[in-house]
Amino acid sequence: MLKHLLSRWPLMRQLQGGGADGTGPEAMSDRTRDLRPKTFGAQVARSICPYCGVGCAQLVFHKDGKLISIEGDPESPISRGHLCPKGADTFELHTHAERLTKVKYRPPYATSWQDIDLETAMDWVADRVWDSRERTFQEKKDGEVLMQTTAIAHLGGATLDNEENYLIKKLFSAGLGMVCISNQARI
Repeated sequence: MLKHLLSRWPLMRQLQGGGADGTGPEAMSDRTRDLRPKTFGAQVARSICPYCGVGCAQLVFHKDGKLISIEGDPESPISRGHLCPKGADTFELHTHAERLTKVKYRPPYATSWQDIDLETAMDWVADRVWDSRERTFQEKKDGEVLMQTTAIAHLGGATLDNEENYLIKKLFSAGLGMVCISNQARI
């Protein structure tokens, strides 16, 4: 009886079978023999990490419309499968139970936040940008033509490409007269 119990123990099978490194079949149990990677059967899409300008490649695993995992892409000449802490946490940042999925707004002098829909929030932002521009726009100063406002600013993200940055610069400087425009990649 004891011999039978000992023979089921992976360590004893390893010692008897000669698998000194512990990776052979003698080290497997019924449970571990049937284990599969968490990405088994999932589809994979290649992507780029959105958190800085480096452009580390990511593999996004999904199955049945559900996100399974996000990992570094070993075929990337930039990151070679490695991700920084922010990039490595991309999966949890998308799937964490405490992740905010609604726009939060706290009115002036209020003590609590309230949920508002995205369309309303976007309208409020647009109205406030336009109002700030209208109140602070300077056409001239000391007889010189300015056509600018310094009351609003834009800080772009480092993952924006050249074309997006070009359009942002044109819209905000020529369209709104903003002069305070910068990009995270420069900082």
